[in-house]
Amino acid sequence: MNEDVQQSGVRRVAGYIIFWIALVMALTGIANSAPSFWIIPTIGPFPSEMIRPIILAASVIVVILKYSFTDLLTERSPALKPLGLLIDVVLVLASWWVFWRYFVDVSEMEIGLFDFTIIHPAIALTGCAMFIIICWRVWGSPLAICGIVAIIYLYTGHYWPWIFETAPVIFIDSSEDLWFNLNDGVLGTIMGILIFTVFPFVLLGVMLERTGGGFSLIKIAFHLTRSFRGGPAHAAILASGLFGTMSGGAVTNVVATGVITIPMIKRRGFHPAFAGGVEATASSAGQIMPPIMGAAALVMADFTGINYLIIIIAALVPALAYYTSLFTSVVFEARRLGVEAVPDMDDADLAVETQDIINLVMIVIPVGIVVMTLIMGFSPAGAGMMALYSIVPLSFANPEIRKDPLLILKALARGGETFGSLLMAIGVVGIIVAVLGTTGLPNDFAQVVNEYGEGQLFITLLIAGLAAIMLGMGMPTLPAYLTIILIMGPSLQGLGVSVLVGHLFVFYYGVASSITPPVAVAAYAAASIAEAPPLMTAVYAIRIGLVKFIVPFAFAFYPVLLIVEESGVPFEFLAFLSAIARLGLVIYLVSSATLMFDQRRLPAWEVVLRLLLAIGALMIDPLIHWPAFAIGIAFLIWHWLQFRSAGSAQPGAAT
Repeated sequence: MNEDVQQSGVRRVAGYIIFWIALVMALTGIANSAPSFWIIPTIGPFPSEMIRPIILAASVIVVILKYSFTDLLTERSPALKPLGLLIDVVLVLASWWVFWRYFVDVSEMEIGLFDFTIIHPAIALTGCAMFIIICWRVWGSPLAICGIVAIIYLYTGHYWPWIFETAPVIFIDSSEDLWFNLNDGVLGTIMGILIFTVFPFVLLGVMLERTGGGFSLIKIAFHLTRSFRGGPAHAAILASGLFGTMSGGAVTNVVATGVITIPMIKRRGFHPAFAGGVEATASSAGQIMPPIMGAAALVMADFTGINYLIIIIAALVPALAYYTSLFTSVVFEARRLGVEAVPDMDDADLAVETQDIINLVMIVIPVGIVVMTLIMGFSPAGAGMMALYSIVPLSFANPEIRKDPLLILKALARGGETFGSLLMAIGVVGIIVAVLGTTGLPNDFAQVVNEYGEGQLFITLLIAGLAAIMLGMGMPTLPAYLTIILIMGPSLQGLGVSVLVGHLFVFYYGVASSITPPVAVAAYAAASIAEAPPLMTAVYAIRIGLVKFIVPFAFAFYPVLLIVEESGVPFEFLAFLSAIARLGLVIYLVSSATLMFDQRRLPAWEVVLRLLLAIGALMIDPLIHWPAFAIGIAFLIWHWLQFRSAGSAQPGAAT
């Protein structure tokens, strides 16, 4: 008992330390990114060589306290507790050392000539090892293993065969490539983008979630979809899409909304695995939904040099197409099960009240401010900060905030925690970026892909998509997207794919990895709530969300779907209308085929035919896609007429 009390006291103290450090992190990030506003002067931006190590050092402390090796090893065996404590202390002390040396040495480099010595590779490798170990602890093994392979490859590349062979690396000079480079190192440009631009949006997302009323959003979604057949399933799609664009995390989204939506979907008569699959695929897709897109669009904007507003405009049609497919899939499943609409809410807890409308306004206004300030010419970071400024006074419309104003500080601290965990993954991405830049592997890889793919865009896109899925399994979308685009970007551009199309394509498949077996983290999280077999839930998520894998090919073949000139083609209304019409047909054909139901159960031959017609309708050659489109329309009319003429009495036949 005494040991339990002692352990509880230790955790309470750790919680206090996490709160205060994370809160200071959040406030420092705000000061670094904040533009001048009214009487508030500009404080930042702080020098890169100072702000990056400070934020990262604080992040390491927060993450180690939250995901301590002491707790991990103690759970396995109490005898391992001293070893766990030793690992935690060493990691914290190592972080202080490497980040202090980064600040001191980079500051000296700014002044004049600087000579690297044997100590600098030790600093660089210690820093890399620290990131890899912590990333493994927080995010699992996939990304950490990639970081280890990258380090090994940097120093042994001259022994590797084929295109992987590199020039020998000078050991002392490698420290600059890995650690002391403000552009391409571990603490380089990508880390700078995260700290300066993404951090405000992470804080904004958490503030919207914690102070604006995530539950109110779910209630309103249920109210709006109560007359649809799918009812709660449609509500889950709507709520998860809106919630996910703010949170940016598939698993976080599943946990936040799924505890409410999944039981409701099950009660309506849907299979538990289907309920989990709907929530998983809708939650994961929140990251592709403008205007915030889980902050990924911010990284994409800085990484590509394309205006943030342009990116969210380009992402709009594909996102709407995908969510339309989810709604359509739910309709077909509801028809199959004979589920009918229940217009009257049977749950008093989900009844929409005045406060829910107020909470919705509290969400809409900050998001609207983001869009308006971008149109006015603000930087993405400035737009995020203006929205963050607005949400503080708005949050007092929530009675819970009025009762306990400290909830605002708690939300900021929670945002700091979330951001700190993300930085551990981005640190490993920085290792990969540094190695790829030093070795020049992406350019060599592009040449080989183009040579063996015989310049076939489809093959190159397929390779990029599969790579993004494999790398994205078990880790955040953002690191997966960054890693794959660095490798595959030159190949895609070599085939005439615009920078914007290439980045959106890879990002879509990075998002899709969260529902793709065998490591379908979003689907497995939903399965635990739905009390359904995890693999079956992942299979349902794939069936429901199959269009997520098709939409990227659609806008890669038809960039006009992205609307903006940065897609690589000028906008033409007729071409856009043609692509939209065929994409709409593809959504209908694929959604019905994967669930094997339309107006009636579909035989195997009809499923195959629908999938073939969908493929044909997406082909670039008009001699293929127009006949496929015409046959598809005619086939659906035939299907409907046959059903009507047969006078079918199947449940759910009428729409």
